Amino acid sequence: MITETAPVQAALDELRALLDEGERIDFGELVTLGARAKVRRLTDLGETADRALNELAEWIRRGDGPVLDVAAADEVKSLGLIADHDE
Repeated sequence: MITETAPVQAALDELRALLDEGERIDFGELVTLGARAKVRRLTDLGETADRALNELAEWIRRGDGPVLDVAAADEVKSLGLIADHDE
């Protein structure tokens, strides 16, 4: 038995609207598709993080990364927009 919370019910209602009259939802298929989609998303996030770390490492090696605006960073800190960890 599946508990249809509001978001689950909304998603299933969209699916039901597309199914032929009397056609049942294959929950095994939904779980399989959902698990595969989640794996792809997690893998993509890992690949994105790897690319970002590699780009940062290259900036450090080459010494040509983005120029930091120290004055702007100090202003943000002085306005209290970020936590002051020095205190």
